[in-house]
Amino acid sequence: MTTQKFISSQDLKKIPSAAINIACAAASQGPKHLIRSISSVFERITDWLLNSKHAQYGLAVTRIVLGLMALSMLMANFSTRYYTFGNASKWTGDLDNPVSDFPTIFPFSISHALLQSNAGLNILYILLVFLSITIILGWRLRINLPIFFVLWVGFIESQDMVGDQSDNIVRMTLLAMIFADSGLRWSLDSRRRLKAESKGSIFARLKNGAPVLPAWLTNLAHNLVLVVLTCQVCFVYVSGALYKSAGDPWKQGYAVYDTLNVLQFSTWPELAQILSIWAPGVAALSIGTIVVQVAFPGALLHRWTRIPAMIAIFGFHLGIAFFMGLPWFSMAMIAIDFIFIRDVTWRRLISWVKRSVSGREASPKVAGEAKESEVIEASELVRV
Repeated sequence: MTTQKFISSQDLKKIPSAAINIACAAASQGPKHLIRSISSVFERITDWLLNSKHAQYGLAVTRIVLGLMALSMLMANFSTRYYTFGNASKWTGDLDNPVSDFPTIFPFSISHALLQSNAGLNILYILLVFLSITIILGWRLRINLPIFFVLWVGFIESQDMVGDQSDNIVRMTLLAMIFADSGLRWSLDSRRRLKAESKGSIFARLKNGAPVLPAWLTNLAHNLVLVVLTCQVCFVYVSGALYKSAGDPWKQGYAVYDTLNVLQFSTWPELAQILSIWAPGVAALSIGTIVVQVAFPGALLHRWTRIPAMIAIFGFHLGIAFFMGLPWFSMAMIAIDFIFIRDVTWRRLISWVKRSVSGREASPKVAGEAKESEVIEASELVRV
């Protein structure tokens, strides 16, 4: 029985020369392909940043939800405003010696100065209620949003005992949104722009809401804000998941049970006991929370992973709001998460609502925009 030689001695002698030829080809052609690939990626990034404003509907919903959060918080504390923020809260020591540095930094110190008297508190309260309504309606955002940001941060940071982690993320989000155009959709500013002319003096264009800066510059600022908010949310979720995974309650799967039964946070103890009575469900929720938070940045890259991730993260925040009594934190996080819903999805939702109300078919324009968006997205995925 003879053994078959798969590689002859002559073939072995050819391997070094073949390897040299491959190396030479890679050295000559590789840089060209690498430069071409880098150039293609750079072109796609610049096109995305400069050609148009993205997440117009999502950022508008973020603006509206944050305005609703501020308004509902002010209304919920209206009857106890003196005890919570006014002279009756001096027992905490925050009015005289604030824990945060913001009450001592101008212009945030304006709010802290007004809080020293009940009359000043009432004036500040009325101003914040008015400004939160303008944020919801999207009226004169170029002026009202920066003013709201300054007064709100100074107001909310004046009492450390009534704050939570949503204060940090709301502060960073409002600061970023000043440089974006959150009034492109569902705002009074967008209606005024339809009638505005792009000619005339700068003051006249600012008054009417007409463009003042070059389109590419405003597109860049708007889209960079989306990048900043995305990074901010991803950092919060991933860091939170890594912190949770270091603790035994989360690793062993009983953290949700402890959370639901903490008396300081439990809003409905009886319902919390019913939800936490089934051990496998508690373990699945505990471990699933970490998995969803860690996987969230990667899940955003594709539609079919983004949808379940968004549903899971919305359910996560709604659970925190209803069962832990932290509605402001949940509203702040949900508000930012809305930017991950595509504009074409919002258009489909608007079209569906209009069809449901009027009983008519979808307009060809909306259907065409949705179809075109799907084609563009599919072509981009193929190129990737």
